[in-house]
Amino acid sequence: MRKLVFLVVFMTGVGLGWLSARHDATGLQIGMMAVGALFGAAIGGGLCQIGLRRPWQRPIPTEEEMHPIPRMGMSGRDMAANYWRDKGHPPFMKPPRPEYGLHMFDADKRG
Repeated sequence: MRKLVFLVVFMTGVGLGWLSARHDATGLQIGMMAVGALFGAAIGGGLCQIGLRRPWQRPIPTEEEMHPIPRMGMSGRDMAANYWRDKGHPPFMKPPRPEYGLHMFDADKRG
């Protein structure tokens, strides 16, 4: 029944697109039918709740959930959680800090 309602609304959109441009060129008729199909599909999908997630459908697990890497800290989720702490570098792979700090090449530095 939901597919029938969707198809009726979809074809109504296509028909309204054709009716709005029936006395114009063929290219415009096809374009208006495509726009009508777009709106008809959106409205029909909303009416039929096609994109609604059902309670018995579980979300698809990610690769990290299926194959977890225990306590390594190298997964994308771990790196995203610790991005500000690690300054964007993977754990234990930070570049060494410069000897004089960030002001190593300042003009007033004596050395």
